Amino acid sequence: MKRLSLKVTVWLWILATVITLIAVVYQRATGPSYPVRGRVHVGDTAVRFRLLRSADATGDALVQLSVRDAAVTGEMRWKRYKSHDDWMLRPLERVGDKLVATIPRQPPAGKVMYQISLAGADGRKVALTAEPVIIRFKGEVPFYVLHPHILLMFFSMLIATRCGLEALFNGDRTRRLAIECAAMLFVGGLILGPVVQKFAFGQFWTGWPFGHDLTDNKTAVAMLFWLIALWRDIKGGKGRGWYMAAAVMQLIVYSIPHSVLGSELDYTQKG
Repeated sequence: MKRLSLKVTVWLWILATVITLIAVVYQRATGPSYPVRGRVHVGDTAVRFRLLRSADATGDALVQLSVRDAAVTGEMRWKRYKSHDDWMLRPLERVGDKLVATIPRQPPAGKVMYQISLAGADGRKVALTAEPVIIRFKGEVPFYVLHPHILLMFFSMLIATRCGLEALFNGDRTRRLAIECAAMLFVGGLILGPVVQKFAFGQFWTGWPFGHDLTDNKTAVAMLFWLIALWRDIKGGKGRGWYMAAAVMQLIVYSIPHSVLGSELDYTQKG
C-alpha cells in the first residue's frame, strides 16, 4: 500500500461525493414513496399534478390540484389496499383555484389505492394516471432519531465509495475508511434504522427472517460485506478486493429504492 498524493486524494473525494449524490437522487426519485408527477389536458386546460404516495398517519392526506378553470370538476375513487373493500367514489372539492382530494387517514403501514379523474365543460373524463396510485401512511418519527439516521446513512455511503476508490488505488487509508464506514452503517442502519421503523410502522425489523423488507435486508447485506472485508484484511492481509466488492455492493443496495417491499397492513386479515 502507498500514501496517495494530496491531489489524488482530493479528486477521489470529489468523485466519491458525485457518485454518492447520484445514488441518493436516483434512490429518492425511483422509490415507492416519491410523489407521482405529470400533466394532462382537460379540454383546453393543462393541469400539472403531484399525487402523494406517503403521508403521516396523524390525519387525512390532502392532494391539491391547481385548476383555475372553474368549469373543470373532478372525482376520486379509492379503497384500502389489500382489502375486500368496494371502490368508493367522492367528488373533489373546489377551494379557490384548487381542486382538493382528501384521502382517509389510515393507521401506520396502512395503504390506500386511489385514482383521480377530471372533467371539463364537455363532461369528458380524463384520468390523471393509467393505474391507481398507492399511498402508505406512517407514524411520526422524532427528528432526533430521523436526522442522525439519515446523516449516518449518507456518510456511510460516501465513506464506502471513498474506501472503494482508495482500495482501487492501493492507498494506505483503506482499512481506516472501512472501519469508519462499518461503524456508521452499524449505528445508522442497524441501530437507528430499526428505531425509525418502529416509530413509523410499529415494528423494529421487517427484513429476513421475519419479512421481506428490502430496506432492512439490504442494510444487513452491506454490513456483512464490510465485516468480511475487514476480517480478510486483518487476518490475512487480503482485503483489498473485498473492500472494493463491499463498496460496490453498498452502492448497489443503496440504489435500491427505499421502502420497497416495506411494512404494510393486510386488511383482508384485519377486517
